[in-house]
Amino acid sequence: MKKAILGKTGLNVNKTGFGALPIQRVDFDEADKILKKAFEGGIDFYDTARFYSDSEEKLGRSLSHVRDSIVIASKSMAKTPEDLERELDTSLKMLKTDHIDIYQLHDARICYRPGDGTGLCEALEKFKKAGKIRHIGITTHRMSVAREAIESGFYETLQYPFNYLASADDIDVYERCVKADMGFICMKAMSGGLVSSAKAAYAFLDQYNGLVPIWGIQRESELDEFLKYSHENVTLTDDLKELIEKDKKELSGNFCRGCGYCMSSCPAGIKIDDCARMSLMIRRAPSQRLLSAENREMMKRIEDCIHCGACSAKCPYGLDTPKLLEENYKDYMNIVSTGKIEPLK
Repeated sequence: MKKAILGKTGLNVNKTGFGALPIQRVDFDEADKILKKAFEGGIDFYDTARFYSDSEEKLGRSLSHVRDSIVIASKSMAKTPEDLERELDTSLKMLKTDHIDIYQLHDARICYRPGDGTGLCEALEKFKKAGKIRHIGITTHRMSVAREAIESGFYETLQYPFNYLASADDIDVYERCVKADMGFICMKAMSGGLVSSAKAAYAFLDQYNGLVPIWGIQRESELDEFLKYSHENVTLTDDLKELIEKDKKELSGNFCRGCGYCMSSCPAGIKIDDCARMSLMIRRAPSQRLLSAENREMMKRIEDCIHCGACSAKCPYGLDTPKLLEENYKDYMNIVSTGKIEPLK
């Protein structure tokens, strides 16, 4: 396997990371088989989160005996220092470890900085000094937050969506990370399942130095595929380049990246970034949470859309956001009524 150094952290890991979000959907025995096979196959970087239900617990049960041979990244959505510490301590307990290698602020919607009044950065520095965490990171879907995080100099890693559908601006975020000696952890490497070829996705990302994709793995067959690519050193052939261009044309404008630029523009109060991605989210995480009364009420707000066009006007990707919201609402309500989650067409 090829190696990658995650910027100023100095962490030198295999360039095939394990995204542990999907293993919350399988039982403990199946997760154990997949995680142990991943380690035996050479994967030494594992990304999880407190938000991913029992993902941390499964990692702890399966890989605590090889803790010194792996790098673990976890994250928290906490908004206060007290909640952050409580979630960190829970993560340490679930992972059966005394430290987390990279601890990240999860899905940040603003760039937290030392002295901003929230106390989050100061808490992270305290945890690092105490040895509970070794490096500080941030994850975001928002380009503006990503750029601010890089410029802040506070964070050692950035986790950001990046795949072969990446725009020139997305590539610019990666390049800024490289210049800042900041580790780049690549989420949504398969664009939430929208891209058509795992081989093309792997080969595309393999071009970038200092970048570690975290492949969301739920099935042993998926793991086998990525292990095969990593050991064969798959490269971006002309055929794969042609496939990528075809997918980029077909998917152009068809999915929400969750950047959040349109969020302040909705007079109906629709939570656009989550509602417009619900069809993807509900296929990536346990449906019980996403089908909760709170989420149903959130999605129902789409009925109040007045098609003013304010969200579309602010979308950097040129989406027909009202149409996308309608499609997601129709899909969501079909799942609510039938109880079945069909593949996206």
